[in-house]
Amino acid sequence: MRSTAYVILITLLCCATCISKSYAQKWQQGYFYDVKGNKETGFIWARPGGRGPIKDEAFIEFKGTNKENPYKLSASDLSSFVVGRDSFVVAAEPQTSNWQYAMDFVKVALDEDIKLYLFRGEGNGGISGSGIQPAFEGGIGGGTGGYGGGVGAGISIPIGHGGHSGGNRIAYYYGANTAEMKELTPFNFVDIMSDMMGDEPDIADAIRNNKYSLGNIDKLIVDFKQAKAQHTN
Repeated sequence: MRSTAYVILITLLCCATCISKSYAQKWQQGYFYDVKGNKETGFIWARPGGRGPIKDEAFIEFKGTNKENPYKLSASDLSSFVVGRDSFVVAAEPQTSNWQYAMDFVKVALDEDIKLYLFRGEGNGGISGSGIQPAFEGGIGGGTGGYGGGVGAGISIPIGHGGHSGGNRIAYYYGANTAEMKELTPFNFVDIMSDMMGDEPDIADAIRNNKYSLGNIDKLIVDFKQAKAQHTN
């Protein structure tokens, strides 16, 4: 009897721990800027799922403190938001893409003069709800200048190693802001990325020598940030 009770107790504790971790991952500290430039700091759930306030628009949930009731914010209410170390800006669905929503969020993968944006999608390409998955370090800093609705196209790349993972895919875009962003493809990769990373000659040369491609762009981003940090410090 004692052995059975002990097993039940351990099981309950494990379940409680899992639920607690799941809840903690759902809500992350962050802030957003609305379309008027007002900043609100609190807790953000970047992938709430379900139905948003406005049809064909991605959305987030926000609450000022843990004790407050959360409310939904549609993409058209926002210009940008930050969760943890990841920054997102609002973009319109490119004409040649197939996003789940007409207005969605893209992650700022690199915040240079020419920026690199990451769109992460599930199924037919939507990233809101269960689609946003913070991954890259970095941020857009304070303010919302330069960001707005975007146009352009993106190339779909399987997530993972060697194939699709649950229908997920990612697409990269480049531009001074989302209104000017264009597709990053295997055909323009070398020219665009070597120009974007021209302040780090060794990285730019490695791009021209085909050390990097869309298939390992995540490594390129890490290597570029490390090289830049060494010169900054």
